[in-house]
Amino acid sequence: MLNQENILVFGELLLRFSSSEDQFISKNHTVSLFPGGSEANVSASLGQWNIPCSYVSCVPDNALANNALQTLQELGVDTGRTVLQGSRLGLYFLLSANGLTNGEVVYDRKYSSFSNLKPGTIDWDQVLEGHTWFHWTALTPALNENMAAVCEEALKVARRKGLKISVDLNYRSRLWDYGKQPIEVMPDLVKYCDVIMGNIWAVNKMLGIPVDEHLNRQTPPEIYKTHADVSAAAVFSNFPQCRHIAYTFRFMDNPKHNLFYGTYHTPDGNYISPVLETNEVLDRIGSGDAFMAGLIYGLSTTNDGQEIINKATASGYKKLFVKGDFGDGAI
Repeated sequence: MLNQENILVFGELLLRFSSSEDQFISKNHTVSLFPGGSEANVSASLGQWNIPCSYVSCVPDNALANNALQTLQELGVDTGRTVLQGSRLGLYFLLSANGLTNGEVVYDRKYSSFSNLKPGTIDWDQVLEGHTWFHWTALTPALNENMAAVCEEALKVARRKGLKISVDLNYRSRLWDYGKQPIEVMPDLVKYCDVIMGNIWAVNKMLGIPVDEHLNRQTPPEIYKTHADVSAAAVFSNFPQCRHIAYTFRFMDNPKHNLFYGTYHTPDGNYISPVLETNEVLDRIGSGDAFMAGLIYGLSTTNDGQEIINKATASGYKKLFVKGDFGDGAI
């Protein structure tokens, strides 16, 4: 066991509305409501694994937001540093029962309490005190220029205080709509990070790392690993602060099918997980976040690179069988 980490996660708390069928608006069906958001999902897993974890967001002081925060609290996450202001909680609508089709997410996040945060609102020196790790995602600077500035504000303080910093380069084209492309924003933020998680296409889009355009679903895992090794080496070269990189590879041939594996890279070694496959997917939403949480868990508990990527991949895979955005705490 390594030294116990104390992790602070920053991001937007969302509510997810899910249809009971593959058509959201129809006469006879119900809609399910789940708390979520990439960063909240990571926090939920870490809390259930008994890794000290705090979650910081900005939400209105109303029953919906309070209930969502209470759910995280019950899973072992400290939400006491979350800012209560504004009047809107971010929403997203899943236009299928389980995220098992493509193109099914509609966001309703503009003018939310979180997206209206301004630099100087959060006292990062105080919020980060006592923590050893800061986690954020590319979803936050995708919202607007102020949120990119808030991220930079947090990252500078976290780096000054000596925290480990991790980022999930999750790319959502629908969010980057304020006149900036990820490549214009992300490199200046990622340069602070010790741990980068994503995939070879995200690091191409956000960090400018080349990717072979001929790679596809039929490319064997051993070939993808070779390309991942090359991609990671370029990231290490361009971002010298980074010491850990993990990539996910997820392919879906039909709504119930998922092929899931990952690679892990350090400046000294490259690893690939077993390939996990299922035709019994229940809910795909949050599987990447569960992978991220598993990566943090692995890095917090072992120095064995193979064990780290195996834990991260197993965590992401297990989320496929859990309804809602949060994983069930299995590791």
